[in-house]
Amino acid sequence: MTSKKVRVIITDSQRRVRVPSGLRMHVRRACTAALRSEGFTDPAEVSVTFVDNDEIRRLNAQFRNIDRETDVLSFPMGENGVYDTNYDTGAKILGDIVISMEKAKEQANTFGHSLEREVCYLSVHSMLHLLGYDHMEPKEKAIMRMKEEAVMVKIGLGVGT
Repeated sequence: MTSKKVRVIITDSQRRVRVPSGLRMHVRRACTAALRSEGFTDPAEVSVTFVDNDEIRRLNAQFRNIDRETDVLSFPMGENGVYDTNYDTGAKILGDIVISMEKAKEQANTFGHSLEREVCYLSVHSMLHLLGYDHMEPKEKAIMRMKEEAVMVKIGLGVGT
């Protein structure tokens, strides 16, 4: 099985948390690894935007009617494995991931691991959402958590890193 190009477009739209050098590369690796772990080999495109707590709170209120900040939001472009295609590149457009860098930094400190690990975990978590996974029911949550950790281990950022 040959894999096709995955394009991860990363935008830093916040100024409160310095984005460490190399983080963008790690996020690209995390997104690609999540796709490959699910057997997704088509060319793909995903957008990742780093924001602050104020912006993610605004988006959470606007799109989910929850007026508080959260760590990550996922905006899937596909449904039931069917995605729009970027006609210039042929890539499947998977959707958008929005990560609060402030919340990610706070959670990294709380859990005692690096900001890099936290942002990559949030990226993998969101990629699974873009592919149709959810965690509303306990069984779904357990499956999603197992898949997240498998990808994190694969990219060298598993438990304890």
